[in-house]
Amino acid sequence: MSFSSLGISQPFIKALDELKIKKPSPVQEQSIPFLLTAGTDFIAQAPTGTGKTAAYGLPLLARINPSSPHIQGLVLAPTRELGQQVAKQLFKFTKYSEKIFTEAVYGGAKIEAQISALKRPTQIVVATPGRLVDLLQKNAIDLSFVKTVVLDEADEMLSMGFKKELTRILKHTTGKTNTWLFSATMPPDIKAIIKDYMAPDAHRVTIGSDRLNKDIAHQYTITMAEDKLDTLVKFLKESKEDRGMIFCKTKVAAKTLGKQLIAKNLSAEAIHGDLLQKERDKIMRAFKNESLQFLIATDIAARGIDVKDLSFVAHYELPDQVEYYIHRSGRTGRAGNKGLSLMFLTKGDMKQLDFIQEKLQIGIDKVRV
Repeated sequence: MSFSSLGISQPFIKALDELKIKKPSPVQEQSIPFLLTAGTDFIAQAPTGTGKTAAYGLPLLARINPSSPHIQGLVLAPTRELGQQVAKQLFKFTKYSEKIFTEAVYGGAKIEAQISALKRPTQIVVATPGRLVDLLQKNAIDLSFVKTVVLDEADEMLSMGFKKELTRILKHTTGKTNTWLFSATMPPDIKAIIKDYMAPDAHRVTIGSDRLNKDIAHQYTITMAEDKLDTLVKFLKESKEDRGMIFCKTKVAAKTLGKQLIAKNLSAEAIHGDLLQKERDKIMRAFKNESLQFLIATDIAARGIDVKDLSFVAHYELPDQVEYYIHRSGRTGRAGNKGLSLMFLTKGDMKQLDFIQEKLQIGIDKVRV
């Protein structure tokens, strides 16, 4: 299967080749042919890191009329990081095609600068829901020409508390547009949005969490509570050049673990809700350019982060929800590479381990660190 057999035109294929994207992933194979010709809504359930941006981005670009200066495509993303990343990716896809202009708008940046940027010809807007509502309230954005709305990481947007903003935006666009929804999980809130704002005959695609089985080794190690930090440090020191993310449940735990690992001379930093945006950006830059080896995060702080080539994900504390385990683990073992998802457990965690195995239908092996 190739991108040209899916219906992608030559200028985009040339850009994909340059980005070393040669072979379509399962979500791209199942989405692209439908979305290129779609006249209806579309729902895809696929784990993080399966190539969703190209799955919707290439068909979205193919639907844009470059000679019209109006906004024709709208992508909603949960975080500024993801929004910036999607906009950058769309820009790279159009290197050899007719110029299609994409603008990213998000909170935490000056709204005036974004309003003046939107006065230039813009065909696609990538937005966080809160900032888009601000722009609509100021009459600073015109969505009347939008034909396609993409909800990227829809479950994340809802779990971040954007339900009110999302419903407001969808009320504004439904009926005049096709809505394409991409989500790793399908909690009740997502099902309600599908029921209220999407066509009953919406086309559905499910890419199983078999990637969690196939490309990721799931393991756990049992330790006494007082030995947990030393066990983690031992594992990290044996990781040599390998890079990974370490997850905690609360920002207090993430902050504390960050200080403890730095004290042990490990190249680690924590991101959490108390950081200023510029501090968070600085840590993320260091992690992406590989000058930082280990990133500690809470489930909330990690939203929208996409870092290539992570060798492992370590669960220093187990997540509250099985969905979070899917999101965490999906950050390793990407693009055909192998990954490791390793849990650091005490005896009291065994019940939760059984629950995760049963719910996800995956085998998790016991190892000694």
